Amino acid sequence: DANRLKPWGKAIYKRRKETVERSFADAKQLHGHRYARFRSLIRVQCQCLMAAAAQNIKKIAMALTKASQPSPA
Repeated sequence: DANRLKPWGKAIYKRRKETVERSFADAKQLHGHRYARFRSLIRVQCQCLMAAAAQNIKKIAMALTKASQPSPA
């Protein structure tokens, strides 16, 4: 916990906050993680896995789109 207060720890935490916390916010806002749609543990796990798969597919699509665009010359 003390490492988090050092300058290098603050930099790492800031970067983590930008990437990881954004992923959780997207899951909550866009993929239904605010509330569970189902009651059983296995079904809620399935909902979470499907949302994570959707997020990963979106990341892949964005990466492929950026890779296929020609750079301005």
